[in-house]
Amino acid sequence: MVDRSILGTISLVLAVLALWAVIKLDLLSALLAGLLIAQLVNSTAPLMNRAGIADHRLGKAVALTLVAAVIAIALVLIILEVSSWLTAGPENLFFLLQRMAGAIETARAHLPGWVSAYFPANVEEFENAASKWLRENAWQLRSVGRDVGLFLTHTIAGMIIGGMIAYSRGTRDSEPGPLAAALEERVAILGSAFRSIVFSQVRISALNTLLTAIFLALVLPVFGVQMPFLKTMIAITFIVGLLPIIGNLISNTVIVLVSLSVSPAIALASLVFLVVIHKLEYFVNARIIGVRIHARAWELLLAMLVMDAAFGIPGLIAAPIYYAYFKAELALRKLI
Repeated sequence: MVDRSILGTISLVLAVLALWAVIKLDLLSALLAGLLIAQLVNSTAPLMNRAGIADHRLGKAVALTLVAAVIAIALVLIILEVSSWLTAGPENLFFLLQRMAGAIETARAHLPGWVSAYFPANVEEFENAASKWLRENAWQLRSVGRDVGLFLTHTIAGMIIGGMIAYSRGTRDSEPGPLAAALEERVAILGSAFRSIVFSQVRISALNTLLTAIFLALVLPVFGVQMPFLKTMIAITFIVGLLPIIGNLISNTVIVLVSLSVSPAIALASLVFLVVIHKLEYFVNARIIGVRIHARAWELLLAMLVMDAAFGIPGLIAAPIYYAYFKAELALRKLI
């Protein structure tokens, strides 16, 4: 019989290697999607028991079905909403591009000659330049399309695997072996760390959305600026803000582009606001997450800095989860 502490050490080494491989093989989206589905199913299953479904296996199946149905409906609604935003209404994507082109055309009159020479002279020239750029960079766009396709494939696969793992736990007919049980303990600790970070991220996204809404809906109107797509931008800020780091990049891009359609000055003001507020939020976010995982703000900031230097944006996204997991493992062994 292998000693329990040795099995724990072996399983921990395997977990560390697996988490390293997730980053190196670009499988972070699959890991996060799988953890999210597993947490949703495990949180929903007890509600099924309270609703009168006594059989644990049936309760897990119903919970998994409900989670899958909610996600599918949400994806359909998002796709329909995005499609409507791109093609319908007075503020669709074409209208936005037209406003951007008009803003550039207006800006040429107020810029030095050597600067305005680099800008299109009119909307037609703007469209021609865009078409030329698309032709010359078609291979890069194909690469982006392939990367997006891989991201979606990994995410869907991760969701399926996470659902299967969540269903299998507690519904097996036989007990797992010693090493399998030790690995399951590592997965459970990782899931707990992920849950703590997700709850923190909801608070962070709500705070970010509140500050953005104050700027767009209250501060700018004081100076006579009425932003288009106001409700859409606020909604996008909250939804994508649930994604660590990358969510801010997405919402910031949307806000700056929409601001540019109003005027370059508003775009610059929005960019300055977003940069300043997000730099301050790094410390606030570290504090919010630190309370959940019993870590000081400087610990998380250091972990994010190291992971960013080692793995780039994926490392920055994974840093809070990985750090929470490793700290929980060390606390379990009474090392900290």
